[in-house]
Amino acid sequence: AFVVTTPAVRTAGKYDITIRDISAAADVTPRAIQYAFREHVGTTPLEYLRRVRLDRAHHDLQAATPAEATVSGIADRWGFPHHGNFSALYLRTYGSSPSITLRS
Repeated sequence: AFVVTTPAVRTAGKYDITIRDISAAADVTPRAIQYAFREHVGTTPLEYLRRVRLDRAHHDLQAATPAEATVSGIADRWGFPHHGNFSALYLRTYGSSPSITLRS
C-alpha cells in the first residue's frame, strides 16, 4: 500500500520539484502519485506543493519588514518567478496583497 507522506513533500516545498521526482522518490509511477494525492490529500501533488510554497511565503511576509525583505525576493525564494501571478494567487488565498502583509 502506498501512503502520501506530506511532511516529506512539505520539506521539499522550496525546491523545483516535479511529479517525476516525487514518483521516483516513492518508487511508483507518476500516475500512482497523482491518484494517491487525490485520494489522501484531495488535490494534485503539484498543486499541493504550490500551496506549501505559498504558505511559506505568507509566513515569511508576516515575519519580515520592508527594510529587510521585498515581496519579489520572498516570491523568488519560494519558487514564484512571475510576481504578478504570485500576487494574484496570494490575494485570492489570503484576501490581501503580499505588499500589505509585508508592511503590517
